[in-house]
Amino acid sequence: MDPAFLISAFVTLFVVIDPIGLTPVFIALTLGMTVQQRRAIAIRATVIAAGLLFLFAFLGEQVLGFIGISMPAFRIAGGILLFLTALDMLFERRTKRREDKADVEDDLPDPSVFPIAIPLIAGPGAIASIILLVGQADGPVGMASVLGVMVGVLAIVFLLFLSASPIERALGKTGIVVVTRLLGMLLAALSVQFVLDGIRGFGLVLGG
Repeated sequence: MDPAFLISAFVTLFVVIDPIGLTPVFIALTLGMTVQQRRAIAIRATVIAAGLLFLFAFLGEQVLGFIGISMPAFRIAGGILLFLTALDMLFERRTKRREDKADVEDDLPDPSVFPIAIPLIAGPGAIASIILLVGQADGPVGMASVLGVMVGVLAIVFLLFLSASPIERALGKTGIVVVTRLLGMLLAALSVQFVLDGIRGFGLVLGG
């Protein structure tokens, strides 16, 4: 397998999934949770994201096509859902709900599936990237190499998620509030970008 292609695959997936950028988002979405709760969420999120990316690696756009969903539509839907999460972060709705339910641990919001696994880790960009990379791979060995690179990137995501509690302690309560608001704005912008990419995918030209 061409080492240059594997390096390109790693860079592509690393940039698209962005493990470093996801870590503070993970902290904000799991604010107030224990180390054990965060570890469980990190495990679930990475396993679910890996399963989804493996599914698309083998079946590609056939999965969406089977149920009549195009990739642009998937991007738009993901963008809208992500925007709702950004609003929660900006106006501290997530924190308030968690405080209201502090006495009932089972009722705490679990962000492992949405929005962490989908669409933050296994979002439209990651799905489209893995489909493209697998399509460019040379035979079964090449495909296995691409999947190995994907697993490596997800392992980095998981390890950074495990460091969430020490990072939170270093930032302090005020720092977390500032970071949460800032990331809420960035997530809102990212969600709008998802929607715009989806609209362009339908062939509609947007004014610059």
